[in-house]
Amino acid sequence: MKEHIVVRTVCSILIPFIQLFALYVVANGESSPGGGFQGGVILGASIILYAIVFGMKSGRKRVSERLSDLLISAGVLIYAGVGLLAIFAGGAYLEYGALPLGTKKLASHLGIYGIEIGVAITVAAVMITIFFETARHEDD
Repeated sequence: MKEHIVVRTVCSILIPFIQLFALYVVANGESSPGGGFQGGVILGASIILYAIVFGMKSGRKRVSERLSDLLISAGVLIYAGVGLLAIFAGGAYLEYGALPLGTKKLASHLGIYGIEIGVAITVAAVMITIFFETARHEDD
């Protein structure tokens, strides 16, 4: 795509806005349509768009295989960690109100944010990994 200067320019302008929208979807997931999964898909798609437009090597420089593996694990650990914190605080798994974060309403609110962030990180990293693995096998 090196000869498609318009596509590269438009994508370089739009990708940050796509990623910002992904963060918005994650942040408003508890009170409106969207959430961790949808935001993670949008975030992963923005990285995939970058790799398609600017090349696989450039995309892998942005998100290495090691980083995507680390992000998958980190997202799952965040999700599981919120649930385990609730258990250690005396509640059931993922009983956000039991978290020791102030009032029950605030704890529930922050617990849901933690879950949404963990899901978004995992989904985005899994999408990126699937894309790069599939593209690598296509090159072989």
